[in-house]
Formats: sequence, structure tokens, C-alpha cells
Amino acid sequence: MDLRTLVIETATAACSVALIEGRRVVARRHEVVGRGHAERLVPMIAELPDGGRADEILVDVGPGSFTGIRVGIAAARGLGLGWSVPVHGYSSLPLIAATAFAADPSRDRLAVVLEGGHGEVFMQPFTADLFAATADLASLPPADAEARLDGARPVGNGVRFLGVEGDDALPDAADAILLPPALIQLPPRPIYGRAPDAKPMAER
Repeated sequence: MDLRTLVIETATAACSVALIEGRRVVARRHEVVGRGHAERLVPMIAELPDGGRADEILVDVGPGSFTGIRVGIAAARGLGLGWSVPVHGYSSLPLIAATAFAADPSRDRLAVVLEGGHGEVFMQPFTADLFAATADLASLPPADAEARLDGARPVGNGVRFLGVEGDDALPDAADAILLPPALIQLPPRPIYGRAPDAKPMAER
């Protein structure tokens, strides 16, 4: 019998959850909430069959919104503790890449570009053949990100900041079924992509 996995996605303006068994999506909820993740996440999980109860939990660890990432990871850890089930992480970047490659199998490469705040975007290029990042994640001014595209089509909610055509996209928890096992075993710790805005006070 396949394990049931609860997937939590709160790293961007989207808030989504899904129950997955093997390669089948049992139930899903997806909303674009902007900054309302904390208010919507738990009710969305409660709307799933059995209140979202699962054998394991998978949560987006970023990069993306600092607040959204923290909300998702905190919920995943809390549920994992309460249900005594393991919690693993995945990244929003390969999730969006996997979705785009599945939608258009003719693509051989693309660049995921997400809104990063402070006028920058998170960017990482991927190829379809190996389904691997061809460069490290970077937080860049839009002009620098555009210069690094090297002909790859950008995909993500950061495309609107670029001066080239691309595909606007937000991650969806249900698309986690598209990720290979190696990409859903990250520790449930944030990948912020750049230093947090809030910095600890210097010791006196």
C-alpha cells in the first residue's frame, strides 16, 4: 500500500496543499492568497480527507517569501510532531521547472525566476534531460537575471520583472508528484536565497 503524503506549499503568493498516494493526487486545494498563508493554511488542510492526516509530510522550504516559508515549515513540523510522522522538504524552483517540463515536453531547458524582494529575483536554470540545475540558485537584479538566461525561457512569478517573454507561474502542491525522489528529501529548513531582512542585534 502506498504511503499517503501531505504536501504543503506556501513559499510564494500561492497557498496550496495536497494529499498524494504514490503517483496519484487524492485531494488538493490551491489559492492565491498573497500574504494570507497563516490564516488559510490550517483550514485548507482541514478540508482535505481525514483532515489531511498522512504518513509523511512534504513542505516547500524555499526560496520565496520569508514569511510564507516559515509558516509552511512551522505547520509541517507541528503536524509531524503531533502525528509522529517524518517531515521532508523540497524546493519551489525544481517544482516549477518540473511542472513546466511536464506541460511542454518539447522544452529542453528553462530558467525558473521567482520574485525575491528588494527589487531582485531568485533565478536557477534547469535542463530537461538530466532534470538538474545547471547553475546554483542566485538572487539577482532583474537585468542581471535577464543577461544570464542565455536563450532559456523564463518561468515563474518573477518573469514580469524581466524585459523578455516568459511564463508566469506559481508552485502548486499537487505537482510534487512530478519531482524525483532525490528532490523531495531535503531537511525541513528554510532556503531563503539571500540573507533575511531582520538581523540580530549586535551583542553589547
